[in-house]
Amino acid sequence: MARIGVWAPGVRRVRAVVAGEPVVLGMGPDGWWSGPDAAPGTDYAFLLDEDDEPLPDPASRWQPSGVHGASRIYDQAAFPWGDADWRGRELPGAVIYELHIGTFTPGATFDTATERLDHLVSLGITHVEVLPVNSFNGVWNWGYDGVDWYAVHEAYGGPDGLKRFVDACHARGLAVVLDVVYNHLGPSGNYLPRFGPYLKPGRNTWGDLVNLEEPHVRRFVIDNALMWLRDYHVDALRLDAVHALQDRSPIHILAELSAEVDALASSLGRRLTLIAESDLNDPVMITPTAATPPAQSGYGLDAQWDDDVHHALHAALTGETQGYYCDFGSLSVLAKVLTSAFWHDGTYSTFRGRNHGKPVDRATTPGWRFVVCLQNHDQVGNRAVGDRLPELVSPGLLRVGAVLLLTSPFTPMLWMGEEWAASTRWPFFTSHPEPELAEATGRGRVEEFSRHGWDVDQMIDPQDPEAYRSAILDWSEVGEGAHADVLALYRRLIALRSAEPDLRDADLTRVRVDYDEHERWLVMHRGAFRVVANLSPQPHALALDAREVVLATAAVEIEVGRVSVAAESAAILRV
Repeated sequence: MARIGVWAPGVRRVRAVVAGEPVVLGMGPDGWWSGPDAAPGTDYAFLLDEDDEPLPDPASRWQPSGVHGASRIYDQAAFPWGDADWRGRELPGAVIYELHIGTFTPGATFDTATERLDHLVSLGITHVEVLPVNSFNGVWNWGYDGVDWYAVHEAYGGPDGLKRFVDACHARGLAVVLDVVYNHLGPSGNYLPRFGPYLKPGRNTWGDLVNLEEPHVRRFVIDNALMWLRDYHVDALRLDAVHALQDRSPIHILAELSAEVDALASSLGRRLTLIAESDLNDPVMITPTAATPPAQSGYGLDAQWDDDVHHALHAALTGETQGYYCDFGSLSVLAKVLTSAFWHDGTYSTFRGRNHGKPVDRATTPGWRFVVCLQNHDQVGNRAVGDRLPELVSPGLLRVGAVLLLTSPFTPMLWMGEEWAASTRWPFFTSHPEPELAEATGRGRVEEFSRHGWDVDQMIDPQDPEAYRSAILDWSEVGEGAHADVLALYRRLIALRSAEPDLRDADLTRVRVDYDEHERWLVMHRGAFRVVANLSPQPHALALDAREVVLATAAVEIEVGRVSVAAESAAILRV
């Protein structure tokens, strides 16, 4: 049985409709209202003041009829877990695989995604990162428009479906990273302001600000994070756009969350990890909370996404220098990020029109704390047509990018299908039932893409069902021709990284990069290995001592003191 209750400090009366019967709730301290106990499977909703519109529970664990429907009591303790011996996985040495449940398989459920987990194991993946799965309006969506933070999207398989997926991952030795969004709520189904001061004046890029100075709202966020880790056995959280969390509290919510997750990990006896997506280029995210003096204390998170590495790789490979790529593209930039994590570490950002970022202490900050990629859902999906890297570069340069990513000192992350150069695009897609919202969404994307310089005439309407259908991975490609060749390369690279400590060494002080801007070649020194990348359409002979070719994407010849590398190719050499 579960007690039905809700926090609604701004109303005078609260009724609950429980299994179709209205019940008046009693008012308790601090704005809490409580009512009867109800058995698992019971549907309920709230009526506020004299309004007869039933509203779902802000902390609902189950929304079987969508974000506008009644909530349902869910028994967290009923699931038969099989991972009692699971102790989690560390982030050092990890290879992350980012996927979206709705497009990873044609079935678009947790159960059909489970059918492809063995593919990830054979690839060498250690962590599966899942885009947001909490309830959002409509059937398909990227997941960042969620409004019921505590409920699992029913079309994916609901709460039990997520638990089956996590259990299956653990059975295969895969850790699960869940993407969670606390910086805004979606535009449809957000009933939180009807209950209390969940939002505050002001807006960020995506909507109204979450009121993080309000103690209950703060608790609402932290308890949600703890729920995923404790009740769903998730191993890590990727915290979306933490730079949009405006919090003026004496202790930032990220620092508070970090401390509580550490305490939960100790009590559970398994490793729990927090990864920030941050646009700030600020090591404060991964600086320990106990740092001294207090003015220098950090938030204590385990890792953060590093967009500068993506931008440097992408611009160097594609030649794109528009929009936020405008300061990237040179090999000098690529060399700096491979050794220092950030390009903008106090330097002038042309795109932002100001100095940006802070430097990383290379001596004390290991590279594994930075999650880097060649592609991800943002960098593919936020292009006008959702085109992937294989459409933008030659097959040779695509392989060069893979080699540089998977021999870098950082934590590499792959975007689903990247490992076989998937041909399917991944455009922005929505399924808003409200016509006005659907029209506004499409109009907003056109304006955004126009500012970035994309050809909006080629953009598909996000509400067109074909936008969603075209994004579903085509698994028949995996064993075909060039796709199979790329997959074989990724498998070899990940296996080599796993086998050779020098290639996953995260000590940034031991990474050195030589390059020639004009001839477009680069050599990354990784212990006993040299990673050679020739981005030029011409072959090059480099003055370099090496005794063995460990891996090459095209022809490589070794002579005494000299290595010849084919055009648009890469090689890993042992010295």
